[in-house]
Amino acid sequence: MPDLQRVTTEYVKAEDRLRLTDELAPGDIVVLWLTQRLVHRLVGHLCRSLDDQTSHKSPSREMQANVIQSFTQQAARAQLPSQPAVQASKTSQQWLVTSIDVIHTACKITLSFKSEKPGGQARLTLDEQPLRQWLSIVFELCCKVGWPVKVWPDWVRDASQPAGLASTLLQ
Repeated sequence: MPDLQRVTTEYVKAEDRLRLTDELAPGDIVVLWLTQRLVHRLVGHLCRSLDDQTSHKSPSREMQANVIQSFTQQAARAQLPSQPAVQASKTSQQWLVTSIDVIHTACKITLSFKSEKPGGQARLTLDEQPLRQWLSIVFELCCKVGWPVKVWPDWVRDASQPAGLASTLLQ
């Protein structure tokens, strides 16, 4: 399964989907399409995973955890470098993602994007900070296009700022 190196995440109104334009290697581009339903399922899982890293067994600890999560999210967002967008060509592979396997390892999360199309698989491995940065990009896009944000925890919403984010994530 090929590894994604750089990802540009955009909303495409005509498709009502998120488009991930991904660089596998210089000049080797693949375009992945994510539906709103799949994005919400993925986001819920990823945010719970980050949330589980901060234990909160009592109401005061839960509030503390939300503040810590919000601060950490803001810090990751602030450190997102501006990168040129990954550009697809007419010959770039494109496929609709039908499932995503999420694999947790020490301090990393691997997302394995899968399609029903033959050869339609790619993997993105993220440390905590790039994961938080990508979640910020996805959250901002969801807000801009009017997708429901109830799946997003308070600490992501609290970390959100009106400034536009770069949509390219460099690995």
